Amino acid sequence: MLAEAIHSSADCANQLLLLLGMREAKRPESADHPLGHHRASYFWAMIVALMLFFMGGAFSVYEGIERLHNPQPLENGLIAMAVLGVAVVLEAFSLAGAMREIRKTSGGKPFLRWFRESRQSELMVVAGEDIAALAGLTLAFFAVAATVLTGNPLWDALGTLSVGAVLMVIAVVVMIEVKGLIVGESVAPELRTEIGTYIAAQPEVAIVFNIITLAWGERVVIAVKAKMAEAETITGAEMVRRINAVEARIQEKFPSARWVFFEPDER
Repeated sequence: MLAEAIHSSADCANQLLLLLGMREAKRPESADHPLGHHRASYFWAMIVALMLFFMGGAFSVYEGIERLHNPQPLENGLIAMAVLGVAVVLEAFSLAGAMREIRKTSGGKPFLRWFRESRQSELMVVAGEDIAALAGLTLAFFAVAATVLTGNPLWDALGTLSVGAVLMVIAVVVMIEVKGLIVGESVAPELRTEIGTYIAAQPEVAIVFNIITLAWGERVVIAVKAKMAEAETITGAEMVRRINAVEARIQEKFPSARWVFFEPDER
């Protein structure tokens, strides 16, 4: 119960940190931050994952080891089971809400594939936290129930250890995914393919040599190197006009493409 209380308190603090990250990400561009603060959400998502690991997982493991060495008789077991049962139901509602949001943007992907390919750090962290919390509460419920039925406090200690292990594993998985976003990942594979196909189909573009996409919070950065059609015969001013037309259509087709950099080349 102590481990779950600490974990739930950390979860509440984590939601505030995610809200802080979302608010900071909306700060406008400036001379010092020409591409804005959109990636700030990745930083706060990593802080949340670290808190889940240490305040939730590591503390639970420590508490479980302490109870193995110094077992204590369980008090008010039925009340603890009632509290945990209500918490399981409430957490299930929270996870269901997160899953509904995921289904709106996943395009029918299985959850694990969406989790691996998603660039929505806040939703990724919330889903990971909810899964960890529901698994932890379920383990805690059965551990307390086993302790009540057998009178053996060993089950309480083992349940606390199990809760900590689950939280730490899920926290590490979330940290790995968020680390990729902080380092710099392209947009999701299907969107990357769609962008490339759309640019190659533009009448002003003869050959696409390379396309780089970068997930930037809720925005996208696109850099294109391509050979323009009739590049040998048109003037520089006409080249600029055509590039601007292609960039405008890209941003119209993909509203999240806040920045598009187009480089004509002959290679």
